[in-house]
Amino acid sequence: MGPRGSSGFRGSRWFLIRVLDGLLLMLLTTSGTLSAQQRGPCPDPADRAPASFAAGTPTGTRWLFQLQEASPIEIAATTFDTVVMDYSADGSEAGRYGAGALAVVKAGGARQALAYLSIGEAEDYRYYFQPRWLSKPGGPAVGQAPCWLSRRNPQWKGNYKVQYWSREWQRIVLGYLDRIIEDGFDGVYLDIVDAYLYWSDPGNGEGFSLSEGEAAARMINLVKRIAYQARVVRRKPDFLIIPQNGEGLLDYDTGFDGLAAGGYLNTINGIGVEDLYYDRTRPQSVETIDFRKHYLDRIKAAGKKVAVLDYVDDGSRPVRGIVGEFLRRARSDGFFPYAARTDRALDRINIFPGQP
Repeated sequence: MGPRGSSGFRGSRWFLIRVLDGLLLMLLTTSGTLSAQQRGPCPDPADRAPASFAAGTPTGTRWLFQLQEASPIEIAATTFDTVVMDYSADGSEAGRYGAGALAVVKAGGARQALAYLSIGEAEDYRYYFQPRWLSKPGGPAVGQAPCWLSRRNPQWKGNYKVQYWSREWQRIVLGYLDRIIEDGFDGVYLDIVDAYLYWSDPGNGEGFSLSEGEAAARMINLVKRIAYQARVVRRKPDFLIIPQNGEGLLDYDTGFDGLAAGGYLNTINGIGVEDLYYDRTRPQSVETIDFRKHYLDRIKAAGKKVAVLDYVDDGSRPVRGIVGEFLRRARSDGFFPYAARTDRALDRINIFPGQP
């Protein structure tokens, strides 16, 4: 399986995740189909990350999201000026695009490229993942697994929850980031930053949970560490940090004990959000949209771009229907939309009149 197409319904209603995840895990555990062992907290929590703020934001206004089967030549032939893609054609190290392919994607500097990077879950098709960590392919973690590797995500094959505050897991993330930088990406598109909601849920099935404030602060700390690695250690001061979803982290942008996790808004360069106006072709409630826009407007007011990825295109255009209404609403709100296919695969370039 290649990279995920999205973080699914968790992005559109992130504030309900604790209820939904708790019910799902309870059902799966009762039925015996989810048997990952419970683990306690890792004994190696990461230290506070230094600050490395950046005022910039992506320069482009026409965003493309393609996480699977991306062709550098095909991307270069479009007029999209910001592309979110994987650093590998199939997620593996063997499929890594490399600096030459990225030069084609970026078309001589006219297009910025952001690399997808999951920081709240591990993916068993990535170079860092060891088969001996699992009881069987796709199975639960076993005794040989590192402490940070936790339960399978039943919604995404090959994905596992992680204790993202573990120093060892963060070392892996930074090594992955170094590969991305070496290939010439302009920034990273960070997925599963909303994992703080999972780890603050007493019903997560892990045998322990954190307070929401601590879980959020530890995620902010990881995002700051990624920014510091890119901008200071690797000397890329304009490196872009774009989280996907998890906009509620702004509620905890004040620090927590010794982590000093404040500065999240000053660290990121924008945000990408899914399912803001529609859940596929079903309209979101006014309450859901307004709740999320409360945070997104704060990010926009800070001079940072808000990209909106809604999976509204079921192939039955014309654009003056749902697809066109999505594009109109996003642009009217000052956001930058991309209308993707309803299968959520993000495995094609979706072009039609009005996009890009």
